[in-house]
Amino acid sequence: MVIVMASRKQEDIDYVVGKIEELGYKAHLIVGTNRTVIAAVGDERGKFRLQSLESLPHVEKVLPILQPFKLAGREAHDEDTRVRVGPVTIGGGRFCVIAGPCSVESRQQIIETAHAVKQAGAAILRGGAYKPRTSPYAFQGLEEEGLRLLKEACAETGMPFVTEVMTCEQVNLVAEAADMLQIGARNMQNFSLLKTVGRTGKPVLLKRGMMSTINEFLMSAEYILSEGGREVVLCERGIRTFETETRNTLDISAVPLLKKLSHLPVFVDPSHATGHWDLVTPMAKASVVAGADGLLIEVHPRPEEGFSDGAQSLKPARFLQLMKEIEPLVHLAGKTL
Repeated sequence: MVIVMASRKQEDIDYVVGKIEELGYKAHLIVGTNRTVIAAVGDERGKFRLQSLESLPHVEKVLPILQPFKLAGREAHDEDTRVRVGPVTIGGGRFCVIAGPCSVESRQQIIETAHAVKQAGAAILRGGAYKPRTSPYAFQGLEEEGLRLLKEACAETGMPFVTEVMTCEQVNLVAEAADMLQIGARNMQNFSLLKTVGRTGKPVLLKRGMMSTINEFLMSAEYILSEGGREVVLCERGIRTFETETRNTLDISAVPLLKKLSHLPVFVDPSHATGHWDLVTPMAKASVVAGADGLLIEVHPRPEEGFSDGAQSLKPARFLQLMKEIEPLVHLAGKTL
């Protein structure tokens, strides 16, 4: 249920929050430009009790939330959410590009890449310290050493960084180092991990599972939000279909659909969606025009030597060209880089 406040005084808001919690619900305050609402989330069987709050002088009305994703949806939170990652703002008319290698392989590689992507216009560095791989024999990442190298690269360039967290046990360690936590496609429905990450208060980049519906995707975001996380970015990275010429199939329709259903920023990862470096730029352009708030691009100075995902990684010169080609499209979409 959504409680629309008639008053914006803090003492009145606190009073209504107290009443909601007395009824056994979690209260999530949403302060907009024109109004303040409180989302009451909990056991729907007793929602009729919340209707009685309309009798309070501080309350304008109480409305049911029809969608199952109560906090991620637009019913309770119509204004677009802006996510802060260090000094960078995602959403709210700002188009943000996150770029870097699939995995951190060496000090030289990550620092060289960080300087290259920043010079080209990327705002946030990406790099995997812990890598989920299909084969147990494949490179699994440098782990804590990878985190240290990412911090060093960001100290040199002034960029914040995002990296993936794979287990609940890793969350505190990774959250202490990273500016943003990534939940990979394979962990999109790892509900224990989602809840643990939500309690850190860190911004989260949530990737869509390779066989997940839009509803399932938004319900995963709901797990993070329900634990107190406020800053979640949704990332479409391609879904599994019968097609075998590409690594996945980029669901470009997911971008406007997610923007319609949710207030959360929406990114696209054309690197994982296609699996081929020469398809990344065309799909990046399509994503901008479709209304995405940003892109996640894999960049490697020597992809032919990369430990993972070399075939889909752009060399720095190609990434620079991509940034030049999307700039007019970003402006056409009414956003700024």
